[in-house]
Amino acid sequence: MEDTRKFTFDLETIAWGALFILWGIMEMFKFLPDGTGALGIGVILIGLNIARAMTKRPISGFTTTIGILALLAGGLEIASPYLHFSFEIPVFAILLLALGVILLGGALKKK
Repeated sequence: MEDTRKFTFDLETIAWGALFILWGIMEMFKFLPDGTGALGIGVILIGLNIARAMTKRPISGFTTTIGILALLAGGLEIASPYLHFSFEIPVFAILLLALGVILLGGALKKK
């Protein structure tokens, strides 16, 4: 049992390390397009859960959801100049609203 917990912890440590590296890259290279950070976060969180699944460890519904939402937010943010919307998409606000609805829905479902 201890080995399983240690291995899961190592996957999370790798994911945290990747997140900090991404953050550093985003701070160093300001010329990267808006949405690159969110896209990277999504890839890291989805990758974490794929690694958990491949090693037959339980995946986290929370980090999977956050990863999917981050991928969508980053993709929309990067694609918005090419989509020629006549309005600006408040991606971060939509992401926060979706996360809140998911957390509330999960909490209410448990009762």
